[in-house]
Amino acid sequence: MTVGTPLHASAPLRITPVVSKADLDQFIRVPDIIMASDPAWVTPLLTERRMYFSPKHNPYFQHARWQAWIAWRGQQPVGRISAQIDALHLERYDDATGFFGMLDAEDRHETFAALLEIAELWLRDQGIRRVRGPFNLSINSEMGLLVDGFDTPPMLMMGHAPPYYAQQLEAVGYQPVKDTLAYIVEPNFQPSPVMQRMTSRATRGVTVRRIDTKRFDEEILQLRDIFNDAWADNWGFVPFTVAEFAAMGQELRFLISPDLIQIAELDGEAAAFIVALPNINEAIRGLHGKLFPLGWLKLLWRLKVRHPRSARVPLMGVRKKFQNTRFGPGLAFLMIDAARAQLHQRGVTDVELSWILEDNAGMRSIIESIGGRAYKRYRVYERPLDAR
Repeated sequence: MTVGTPLHASAPLRITPVVSKADLDQFIRVPDIIMASDPAWVTPLLTERRMYFSPKHNPYFQHARWQAWIAWRGQQPVGRISAQIDALHLERYDDATGFFGMLDAEDRHETFAALLEIAELWLRDQGIRRVRGPFNLSINSEMGLLVDGFDTPPMLMMGHAPPYYAQQLEAVGYQPVKDTLAYIVEPNFQPSPVMQRMTSRATRGVTVRRIDTKRFDEEILQLRDIFNDAWADNWGFVPFTVAEFAAMGQELRFLISPDLIQIAELDGEAAAFIVALPNINEAIRGLHGKLFPLGWLKLLWRLKVRHPRSARVPLMGVRKKFQNTRFGPGLAFLMIDAARAQLHQRGVTDVELSWILEDNAGMRSIIESIGGRAYKRYRVYERPLDAR
């Protein structure tokens, strides 16, 4: 079977809502069915996905509501989708925009059209007039549809899709609205002499240090403050809540070494930070989403003994007041270099910097100056709901 081959093609299509724990487990497993023969697909851990969709464990649901559906042909799942309304987005932009996400389906126009239609109806019934996506579930989580770079597995917290997804979305009437890029960098890069001189001049008096674990909770709140300030003017920005960043901090505390969270201080003020994560997707490949009975032993060995050879930088920020000054590029480079040094010591050979807005010329220039190569592209689509 090839990716996207219709399953039970002669059976009529039906769409059912996700309302029970059993429904949610099936919803989580749909991509495994759709992308069973895709060598780049990585099955997420079932336990992690259950927690992600749980209002008890995911603070996103404190300011957002959602509904999910599964598409069936006979007894065979052939697709899924979610629809979300984020109160923080509406409060910030007042644009009557809702979101779709978690979109996976067989390569059939009927299936994509039916899934998107039911998500749109749910959003329209609640006063939404424009739909945008995919967001899985938030702009601060997995954002955009993979449209280039299908031949390599996704990094931690990045999406994957076969090429026909974009074709089917556009066939239903969705238009591209924003592209983001994922860059790959080798951590043994050597900055150019020009970059070295510029950074040295711009960052005199700057101290770079790892996160202080004795003040971990306080430090995490400070990183949130930097991130929300640094990204405030970016397209589609929605701030992290205190609860969201605190939950993320607890995950980071047990997942990574403190050396992989670096902070730059200028005149005693925390001015920039970076977080680098070992690529957990590399460690969970082949576990089929299961930690029991022996999956957890394999995962621990791969993380603690073999160590992933790839990593991702999902969080980085330079305070807004420094961004358009002589300090801005230097602080950004210092953060990248600090993470690079720690990852290189751990034997990491490939680091992904993502996501980067395609029109963020300044950051793209910095990354490309150290040999970064844009190797994946993700696209956000939208359409007005009164168009149908």
